[in-house]
Amino acid sequence: MTRGLAAERPAVEDLAAECPVAEGLAVDSPVVGGRIAITIPAYQAAPTIGDVVRRCLKVLPDVLVIDDGSDDETASKARQAGAEVISQPVNQGKGDALELAFAKLFDRGFSAVITVDADGQHLPEEIPVLIRAAAEGADLVLGTRDHLFAEMSKLRQTSNRLSSRAISLVAGKAVGDVQTGFRLYSKRLIDRAGFPEPRFEAESAVVIRAVRYGCRIVSVPVRLGFADGRTTSHYRPVIDSLRIAAAVTRARFEFRR
Repeated sequence: MTRGLAAERPAVEDLAAECPVAEGLAVDSPVVGGRIAITIPAYQAAPTIGDVVRRCLKVLPDVLVIDDGSDDETASKARQAGAEVISQPVNQGKGDALELAFAKLFDRGFSAVITVDADGQHLPEEIPVLIRAAAEGADLVLGTRDHLFAEMSKLRQTSNRLSSRAISLVAGKAVGDVQTGFRLYSKRLIDRAGFPEPRFEAESAVVIRAVRYGCRIVSVPVRLGFADGRTTSHYRPVIDSLRIAAAVTRARFEFRR
């Protein structure tokens, strides 16, 4: 069930129909005149990956799945649904999966990459919302869920709110939902900031680097397939939270020419 923005925007079908490519973007947009691809980092996602891929392909024609060491049918289900698939021999982590996808796709001439989780929480039909936000000249567009935090468990609410406030403080910019994985990354951002962390901490650290290197971040609220993703997430609360804290600290104080 999805709630929150249905009454505030046109129907999902209308958005997908009007924005299959990045038409009408502002002159200063880093994706203007270029191609946009979708990447889906996937681990043990056989039950959901096929549907996610098929729905993504209705919006944009280029979908790359990084099968991150799954031992189920994730790779075959993704291929059957029409995606290009790169399989890692062992699990490397979400950050490594995305870094690999960025290297492959940007090397092929794409100007931006949209990241979608494999579990079905992110609605591919909301992808045009991210693309339209790029018209504001954004290097990083975050599809945020903070308007839906009340639908999450108390533990999930607290974790998301506290992490977003802490990272916003370090970054010097307010970001309402720093843990969202539904994003648009420009090539310009990745060229400047890199994406070195191997696991979930990469998505937090890149926000810090984006601010430090003068890249523009835009947040837009999106609808979800389901608000609380604890049952499908591979996030480990203690270990990954410590990794995030360390990565954010490094990103804040590192110096790159």
